[in-house]
Amino acid sequence: MHALKIASWNVNSVKARLPAVLEWLEAAKPDVLLMQEIKTVTEQFPAEVFEALGYGLAVVGQKTYNGVAIASRERIEDVETRLPGEPEDEQARYVEATIGGRLRVASIYLPNGNPAPGEKYDYKLRWLERLKHHATKMLDTEDVLVLGGDYNVIPTEHDLYDPEGWKDDALFRPESRAGLRAIMNLGFTDAFRALHPNKKHAYTFWDYQAGAWQRDHGLRIDHLLLSPQAADRLKACDIDREPRGKPKASDHTPIWCELDV
Repeated sequence: MHALKIASWNVNSVKARLPAVLEWLEAAKPDVLLMQEIKTVTEQFPAEVFEALGYGLAVVGQKTYNGVAIASRERIEDVETRLPGEPEDEQARYVEATIGGRLRVASIYLPNGNPAPGEKYDYKLRWLERLKHHATKMLDTEDVLVLGGDYNVIPTEHDLYDPEGWKDDALFRPESRAGLRAIMNLGFTDAFRALHPNKKHAYTFWDYQAGAWQRDHGLRIDHLLLSPQAADRLKACDIDREPRGKPKASDHTPIWCELDV
């Protein structure tokens, strides 16, 4: 049985980080990479360099902001390019596909929501509710399912360096955490915490400001949520901090899991 390696990475502009992304792909060799904040329109995504490494693509882009993509070594089918529930929502934050006929994945870029309270925070909470509604339907299929991405939600006080300092931020407010918990409570498993329940300083994001990386002032906001059928096949999961320490790095670093499918 071949273990499939699925990674998620907010690349913070695929063009600006292209050398770093390609270097990591060649070193880590994920079968599937879920990308967020590609920050380019679909037509201008640098597809040919991914294809040269053997990856097919599903891309949902937007000028300057947001944007998500799936890169896969196995065939990509049945692509969905938006999260249902709010037809007027034009932001490119969601793409979903079947990989090699074996599993269903989604690349998710949840709204930041700051300043909170306010319109942006209301949008974030609606987005979480829409995701919960859609995830409920996805679970009904009993597929091997991975919902990966930048959720912009810090699940617990063990997932950031300064709980008190962040208590009023949209990423850590109780309503945001409750929204993520409601999705988890449908039957999803947090792949990282399933295998590392007590690990401290397990962060996926460090701000560019105030020496956050050097001081390890991080947050765990990038998550791989697994359906019961995926959780049963979970072999490994970790955060690869190395890319964050390199020159011109994204402010996020990859998280990956291996599933026996």
